[in-house]
Amino acid sequence: MTLVHLAASAGYSMPPLWRILTKSGYFFGLSGAVGATVTYAAAVRPALRAPESERGDVAAMRHRISGYLAWAGVALLVAGYFQLAARVARAGKGMPFGDALMPGRIWDFLQAPAAKGAWVAQGTIYLVQNVVLVLASAALIALFVPRARRHLNTLALTALPLSLAVSLISAIPATALKDADKVLDLLFGQVHIISGAVWTGGLALLATVAGTRGRLSENAGVLWADLWRRFSLVALICVGAVLTSGLWMSWKHVGSIGQLWTTTYGFFLLIKILLVLGMVAAGAFNQLWLMPRIARARRADSTASLLHLTLRHFPKVVWAEVALGCAVLAVVPFLSGSARSEAGGAPPVSDGSIFAVGAALVLTLAASLCITVRTSDALSRREALAAP
Repeated sequence: MTLVHLAASAGYSMPPLWRILTKSGYFFGLSGAVGATVTYAAAVRPALRAPESERGDVAAMRHRISGYLAWAGVALLVAGYFQLAARVARAGKGMPFGDALMPGRIWDFLQAPAAKGAWVAQGTIYLVQNVVLVLASAALIALFVPRARRHLNTLALTALPLSLAVSLISAIPATALKDADKVLDLLFGQVHIISGAVWTGGLALLATVAGTRGRLSENAGVLWADLWRRFSLVALICVGAVLTSGLWMSWKHVGSIGQLWTTTYGFFLLIKILLVLGMVAAGAFNQLWLMPRIARARRADSTASLLHLTLRHFPKVVWAEVALGCAVLAVVPFLSGSARSEAGGAPPVSDGSIFAVGAALVLTLAASLCITVRTSDALSRREALAAP
């Protein structure tokens, strides 16, 4: 059965092209800004400040990072505008997307009065969100100016909380939430978005910056070994957050395993799950195969081997993860509705047993991530002992 027939039989409504492009574009822009700024603060900046980092290598990397962050600001600004226009088109019954792009239409949408029972107008929430988005974009776009690049730390660390707030503000409900499930939906939804943005956007930043290897010294492998080690911890946290929030969201929208291939929503979710698992597998390869070898080369003070592993071999795997992450973002707009509703099932009911099972799964996931880190360390030590 083709996807078109599956959609028709299940009553799935395929989103229009403008909705697909604006939603994917928004998450691309958000990932670029959030992922790059968080990764810079958590991994890149500490590695560049390390005493063993050579000044020439630091200068070359700061130049590439500044350019990346500046373009990330442009992407966020453009994607934010089209996403806002998409909200206007969805709010106006039958409004063409071209009309929704007009500034007058957008301004009218943002000034619309609050609905009955709402504590604030929905347009006001979106107005605040987009003001913050403009400020975050401006801080990053300023890095196009050569003099501003001297203040890379200040601008990047200013844009970091602002870009995070862009996502968080949009999730603020205009009406009071009356049950715990709604609160958890919002909480896990934001955890999923932000952790996924940090993971994908951080990988894209580092893979791009690794392209400076032609301008780096022979000792740059030490700097990059420290950088990959720091980011591995960031990525591990993001993996745990993505999988944990994904478990909740999947349970809310999918009533049984069979719905993953008997409903259109489930089909697209299955594609997304497989892509995410591909990213996890690539990350596990880095953690269990490449990181121990990098640690061994660093202990042996093997400059050539360390440079090859950190700036040639490692980025190839990271680019594969970036490609999978982009595919995930391309699938997201198709996840509208739920497999439960398509299958005619009842909405999920959360109780103590569901939370107990969820807690057990989360603890199992946390244990597996800890085991992965310990295994990587053990492999690194064993290889070091085996070396002549």
